[in-house]
Amino acid sequence: MRFEMLLGYILLMYGSFSAALGGYVGINIGTDLSDLPSPEQVVAILRSHQITHIRLFDADNHLLSALSDTGIEVMVSVTNEEVLRIGQSPAAAASWINRNIVAFVPSTNITSIAVGSEVLSVIPNVAPVLVSAMQNLHKALVSSNINNGVKISTPVSMDIIPKPFPPSTATFNATWNTTITELLTFLRRTNSFFMLNAYPYYGYVQSNGIFPIEYALFQPLSPVKQIVDPNTLFHYDSMFDAMVDAAYNSIAAFNGSVIPIVVTETGWPWAGGANERDATVDNAEKFNNNLIKRVMNDSGPPSQPTVPMNAYIYELFNEDKKPGPLSERSYGVYFSNGTSVYTFNLGTSGDATVNASGGFCVARKGADAGSLQDGLNWACGPGQANCSAIQSGQPCFMPDTLENHASFAYNDYYQRMRSVGATCDFSGTAVTTMVDPSYGSCIFTGSTNSSSGGLVPPAFGPEGPPGNISPRQLPKIWSLLLVTVGLLVL
Repeated sequence: MRFEMLLGYILLMYGSFSAALGGYVGINIGTDLSDLPSPEQVVAILRSHQITHIRLFDADNHLLSALSDTGIEVMVSVTNEEVLRIGQSPAAAASWINRNIVAFVPSTNITSIAVGSEVLSVIPNVAPVLVSAMQNLHKALVSSNINNGVKISTPVSMDIIPKPFPPSTATFNATWNTTITELLTFLRRTNSFFMLNAYPYYGYVQSNGIFPIEYALFQPLSPVKQIVDPNTLFHYDSMFDAMVDAAYNSIAAFNGSVIPIVVTETGWPWAGGANERDATVDNAEKFNNNLIKRVMNDSGPPSQPTVPMNAYIYELFNEDKKPGPLSERSYGVYFSNGTSVYTFNLGTSGDATVNASGGFCVARKGADAGSLQDGLNWACGPGQANCSAIQSGQPCFMPDTLENHASFAYNDYYQRMRSVGATCDFSGTAVTTMVDPSYGSCIFTGSTNSSSGGLVPPAFGPEGPPGNISPRQLPKIWSLLLVTVGLLVL
């Protein structure tokens, strides 16, 4: 009995710490592109760029398998085409859960299910069974005893809030009152969150000059351009904050309660047609990097300052097969080979921790490209590292980036030669880490992993494992847990 009480108390403490650790930024993964990488290559790209949260627009079983044992938090989706059948049939919902959730957890870290995508806007005729579909899926999770670890919600578009500014007076379109009431009741009952797709790009373009572009890009506003809600006198430094607050106020107008909001889609296109002059590389780079800084400060919008704003950037790759204007095909932050469209960093763990006692030798994130190339050339030449695995068609070739190839070469040299005094430096472009950088079938020298899909952290020297928890907070948390254990044992 004492052990059970101790374990329960530890889990309670851990849950409390986890809930207080702040916001995260994830990324959406679309598949409507002509040169889609394999699931293993997608996972390698995620790891190499330190991406720890993803949203899939379906429940691709091959990708879910490739994500096994990576620790990456995964939001899977019921497609719009599946919502009607699942909403009408509990058996169909149970089958979907068994195929796409039960078959993969806990190895694949599935944490939520998005039921459809903007159903109220895209397929309004299915709205009457939307919440029924969510309820049927939740019952199937309960039957499988995994409902506590997997939340269910549905992404809605900002267009169901007709007048989002000022946020204090925002309300949902009355057409959807019945569905919204059912939805909010379900979210509150299951302790889930409200999924919102919010694009300041469209808000800015459609405002026809009413709002300055700095407001949409999270940039400082001059005193004469300050955006203030006249009812609350809240100052809004970004359109993103105002959009989230508009949703919070719309929710409050129904039941007065606070249901946390997760922004399931946001982003800025880096290319556009002749009439899309604000879709530029510079604006996309500013928006996404400023978004990351905004979310990672762990505060909420003015009306809910203590509720972090988690967000998923749209999207990982440019989906060149999508219809519509050029901007629709230009939201990707990476090309399909893993290289960045512009300077972009979703990794939140900072510089790598150097561990002089050994571990793995990897390229320092942000190292000068010329110096990295010199180091790679030396390691594979005079250093006599075995670089065959990073050749085209070999298991460590993808992602085809200088940092990834240098990490493999640096580590192979270091593992072979450190016993005779070799160091992990390479003119300041390398660091050591105790975290195994292996991924998929790419096994780094010195790794104990012998099969693909082992515990695979980011490739470029992170401070700790993927997930919500900042590595800097882990020692404090474990210290507190150990003290608690000691006190209870005594």
